[in-house]
Amino acid sequence: MQFAIDVPWIPKLGIYFNAGIDGISMMMVLLTTLLVPIIILTTYKHQYKNEGAFYALILFMQAGLLVVFTALDGFLFYIGWEAALIPIYFICSLWGGQNRIRITLKFFIYTFSGSLFMLLAIIYLYLQTPAKTYDLFQFYNLGLDAHHQSWVFWGFFLAFAIKMPLFPFHTWQPDTYTEAPTAGTMMLSGIMLKMGIYGVIRWMLPNAPLGFTQWQSMTIMLSVIGIVYASIIAFRQNDGKRLAAYSSIAHVGLIAAGIFVWTENGLQGAMIQMLSHGINIVGMFFIWDIISTRLNTRQISDLGGIAKVAPKFAIAFLIIVLGTVALPLTNGFIGEFLLLSSVLQWNIWMVSAAGLTMIFGAVYMLRMYKQVMQGETNALTINFTDISGSETLALSIICALIIIIGIYPQPILHISEAAVHNLFNTVNTKFSQVKP
Repeated sequence: MQFAIDVPWIPKLGIYFNAGIDGISMMMVLLTTLLVPIIILTTYKHQYKNEGAFYALILFMQAGLLVVFTALDGFLFYIGWEAALIPIYFICSLWGGQNRIRITLKFFIYTFSGSLFMLLAIIYLYLQTPAKTYDLFQFYNLGLDAHHQSWVFWGFFLAFAIKMPLFPFHTWQPDTYTEAPTAGTMMLSGIMLKMGIYGVIRWMLPNAPLGFTQWQSMTIMLSVIGIVYASIIAFRQNDGKRLAAYSSIAHVGLIAAGIFVWTENGLQGAMIQMLSHGINIVGMFFIWDIISTRLNTRQISDLGGIAKVAPKFAIAFLIIVLGTVALPLTNGFIGEFLLLSSVLQWNIWMVSAAGLTMIFGAVYMLRMYKQVMQGETNALTINFTDISGSETLALSIICALIIIIGIYPQPILHISEAAVHNLFNTVNTKFSQVKP
């Protein structure tokens, strides 16, 4: 752990402000601090009522996310987890779409209910520590039997599966992504759902490895079902933003499957894919924000021929689509390759089903691009104006990252390599030492 800080907060209850960064945390901190400025940049051409509160909430949410990704104290982790939820609730409910109150309330109930199960798991682990502390590494050293680890596993799993979201806990996601303002959708999809994946890697698997082994097949099955289910539903979408939302569920399902198979390649693939997915999905939602702002519609069937009147926009859109479908030499490829090779070690039928995310994704994404950008312009799209100013800058950064990470991913993989290796060995040691 680098840049560690450990100061008393509520010492009588064993609570310390204990935080630090290793390679796994660093990848998440990099993702957060990279995407938040890009997300703010994408909002420059929007006029928001009470802009000061809007941007303050985004930065408040960023602070909560960074606490989650650096916390080494269970209580601090929970505080950061809830602190990130509060601002996105207000962002969605104050600046969202027509059905924002009902949809946002559903999202809040889902995620808050899940986090209560996580709190119970954290408190249980706290009570088992000899020194009555919330320290993460004290949790790691506990020698709980398989039965108790199973309960701890479910406490964490419910919270993280809802946040990711994993099938069948995903039902809040498409509606929330569609109704939230675009910046809120970007924060949710680009960064916030990674809280669940990070929680699985940092908190669930190392603290309940024997509980995990009891339910490993189920978690992989749910992940793969989510991939296929979300991909099939994406085919049916005519709203571009909802299509991107279901695409996100499919890609997160693959990340989850790669982690739950529990190989070092799978963990490394998950780390780089979290970064790549964040970049790609933010770009995709920004594309649809530009279309929606100019034409006042997100219906794919209403569009066509935009490439003829907006060539710069068409190029950026194509690069983002290719990154999303994991074309070789784009950022999506290396992560999906590592994840699929990891799932292959588990079961050839599972990897066959999981591989559908690449095939289906290519079909519905390229079909969507063709319908929106190719063909003849119509009365609606003939006056579409090309990107300029902050739009060009934001899309240029996103496209550059897609290409650079795709061509030379080694520096990104190197960030998390040592920490992933260390965590993998730590958990494997617990597999061998602790008896069911």
